[in-house]
Amino acid sequence: MEMVMDSLPIFLTLTNRTVVIIGNGEAADAKARLATAAGATIVGEDAAAGAALAFVALDDDGEAAGAAARLRAHGLLVNVVDKPAMSDFLMGAIIDRSPVLVAVSTGGASASLARALRARLEALLPDRLGRLARAIYAARSLAATAHPTPGDRRRLWDRLLAPGAALDPLAPPQDPEIAVPDAVSGLHVPAVTRQIDIRVTSPDPGDLTANALIALGQCDTLITLGPVPPAIVDRARRDAARLDTLPEVWQDGITVVLRAD
Repeated sequence: MEMVMDSLPIFLTLTNRTVVIIGNGEAADAKARLATAAGATIVGEDAAAGAALAFVALDDDGEAAGAAARLRAHGLLVNVVDKPAMSDFLMGAIIDRSPVLVAVSTGGASASLARALRARLEALLPDRLGRLARAIYAARSLAATAHPTPGDRRRLWDRLLAPGAALDPLAPPQDPEIAVPDAVSGLHVPAVTRQIDIRVTSPDPGDLTANALIALGQCDTLITLGPVPPAIVDRARRDAARLDTLPEVWQDGITVVLRAD
């Protein structure tokens, strides 16, 4: 039931690191702007040793393949611009609400589709989202004092960030620096021990009820009984504990049991 992805999406810290760029023109300049914005220093191939990664922006396939091979010999992951089959990693279409970042990738299938999705998401994500994220980060100590266990804190943030709640991320408050500590201090989150059973009758996650999807997104423990389709399992919290048998003692928090005949 392991999920399968074409690639692993990661966000790489480049501050005070170097990035190699080989090539000239707009494609190379665009990658240089992105890497510089992320805090990297741009270097040439002669400084490849110790670099974090590399971009190759050469039109000729043979020249691009040769440059990529030389860079890989230095242990670097290489992106060959507009040549996904030659690349170790791909760049997605980026939405920047720093420190909130969203990247959309189609695995090289269609850059136009990635850009179209980015445009839709750009319209959904408010400009103040970055301020909200920074205010939440600043309130971590306050949240830890008021809600001492990790489960308590997760339920706190789940409630505050829910649609229509005080810190709804799609409608962040005008002054997150004030709203976040006020919300954290004012909300009592009771302990939860709850079991939710979901009968799986279809391999399509779209057939799950809204309540089932919410439960999967919030569960602390996920138990799968029977041949539950991977697409259904993938809708659960990524960091939820995974079990394939019913425990003798139920865990604190929300436990979702997926049952398939």
